[in-house]
Amino acid sequence: MNKTKQRIVDTALHLFNSKGLSKVTLRAIAKEMGISQGNLNYHYKKREDIIEEIYFRLVKEMDENMSKMKESEIGLPLMADISASVMKNSFKYRFFFLDFIQIIRENNKIRKHYKALVEIRELQILSLFELMVQSGLIRAEQLPNEFKNLYKRFQIFADFWMASAKIEKEQVSEKTIDQYLEMIIQSIYPYLTAKGIKQYSSLIL
Repeated sequence: MNKTKQRIVDTALHLFNSKGLSKVTLRAIAKEMGISQGNLNYHYKKREDIIEEIYFRLVKEMDENMSKMKESEIGLPLMADISASVMKNSFKYRFFFLDFIQIIRENNKIRKHYKALVEIRELQILSLFELMVQSGLIRAEQLPNEFKNLYKRFQIFADFWMASAKIEKEQVSEKTIDQYLEMIIQSIYPYLTAKGIKQYSSLIL
C-alpha cells in the first residue's frame, strides 16, 4: 500500500471512530487530509472500498493474535492474553463494531468473508478448549454442543460488547476494556477443574 492510500485509510479510521460511519463521507475524508476529493477518488472510488480495506486490516491483526495459540503454552494466561488483544483491536477499530449490523447488511464482500471467518474461529477456539481439557484445566463436555455454544457466546460477546458499552456508558475508552475483559474471562470459570481454578486464581492476583 502506497503512502497516500495508507494516509487515506488511517484518516478514515480516525473519522469513523470519532464521528461514526453515517457522518463520514469521501468529501469529509479528503477535507481532513487537505487533498481534493478527486485525488482521493483516484485511490478509492467508493467509501465502501475504504471500509473493506479497514476490515481486512482488522482481520489481519486478529489473525496475528490468534497465531499466539501455536506459539504459547496452552492455559488460562494464553486465553486471557488472546482475549485482551482481541478487545484492544476492537477498540482500535471501534466504529466497525458500533456500526456492525449496517456494514454487514450493506457490504456483501465483508458479509461473506465474515461468515467464513466465524467458522474458522470456531475451529480454533474449539481446538483450544480440547487442549485445555487434555491439560486438565477444564472439564469435558457434559451437554450436547456445550463447547460450541460456549464459543458462540464468546463470538456474540466479541461482536457486540462495544455496542453494549456505548449504550451504557456513552463514552467508551480503553479503561472500559478491563471491565468487559473480566466478564469474558469469568465465562470460563464454571468449566474449570481444580487445577484450572488454581491457575485462574494466580492469573487474577
